[in-house]
Amino acid sequence: MKLVNIGFGNAVNADRIVAVVSPEAAPVKRIVQVAKDNGTAVDATCGRKTRSVIVCDSGHVVLSALRPESLCGKTEDNE
Repeated sequence: MKLVNIGFGNAVNADRIVAVVSPEAAPVKRIVQVAKDNGTAVDATCGRKTRSVIVCDSGHVVLSALRPESLCGKTEDNE
């Protein structure tokens, strides 16, 4: 199991990540809102601004304060 650091001592299993996207687009905002309503959203921002949204194959949505470019670089380093 490979873990990716998503900031502030939090990590996500790299094998479960489907996409890392910016939270600015309207479809992504809807995905986040639906996940919050369903209880499948994980807020790992520690009170900071959400800069990336991680979509997992389990249907969970993880919010991170790191930029998508940073997270993608970290997943490539793990491979």
